[in-house]
Amino acid sequence: MTDRPLALITGASNGIGLELAHCAARDGHDLVLTARSQDRLDALAGELASRYRVAAQVVADDLADPAAVGRILAAIDRPIDVLVNNAGFGAWRDVADTDATVLDEMVEVNVAAVTRLARAVLPGMLERRRGRILNVASLAGFFPGPGAAVYYATKHYVVAFSESLAIEVEDSGVVVSALCPGPVATGFADRAGLDVESMRGMAVLDARTCAEAGWRGLMAGRRIIIPGTGLRAMALVPRFVPRSVMAWGAKRVQNRT
Repeated sequence: MTDRPLALITGASNGIGLELAHCAARDGHDLVLTARSQDRLDALAGELASRYRVAAQVVADDLADPAAVGRILAAIDRPIDVLVNNAGFGAWRDVADTDATVLDEMVEVNVAAVTRLARAVLPGMLERRRGRILNVASLAGFFPGPGAAVYYATKHYVVAFSESLAIEVEDSGVVVSALCPGPVATGFADRAGLDVESMRGMAVLDARTCAEAGWRGLMAGRRIIIPGTGLRAMALVPRFVPRSVMAWGAKRVQNRT
């Protein structure tokens, strides 16, 4: 037990989650790191403990299993001060061409686990009148996405859920933010079958830049965090362009990947 705040980070073994773990540790947070890869988590925990002099606990589990959230929370014996819902994945294929199990697991990881974890930590945060939740969504959450329909829909849920939750806890001392990056060079793209370099006209961020923007935005209390000036402008497109037009535009982009 220490007097340092505790941050729980899902999907912490690589990419944005790994970099967010560095951000939290650098700011003096102890950590609970969870993802599927025990070896990667162990290596990261050792690095963070050595570099930042914080405690780092590893809980390897797969959030595609509905029981995983309960197991992860049962392994933590301290109040959670910061929750980072980073775990998520996509599939860049038409719904009819995607294995049904993959779609079920995507909804479980991207939607259900995010909701369960937020619900689990919120009562304690509200009682203590402090706490922060960062839900990692995507710029995709502002658009329809034929060719990756379920992924886009799950990220739309994360954006809407985060914005609504932020209003529900307004003036309580609890902050809820959604990080909505565009394409980021991580292992996410490989798993999804997406070549991010083919996303013409969109800058591809590195994971560290994205994570640092997300962490700064969370600490500043921003509800929606979109790294990159150009991408922030893209998020305004739905205000002026019919959704049918956006859907056809998205389909053309997906067909180039």
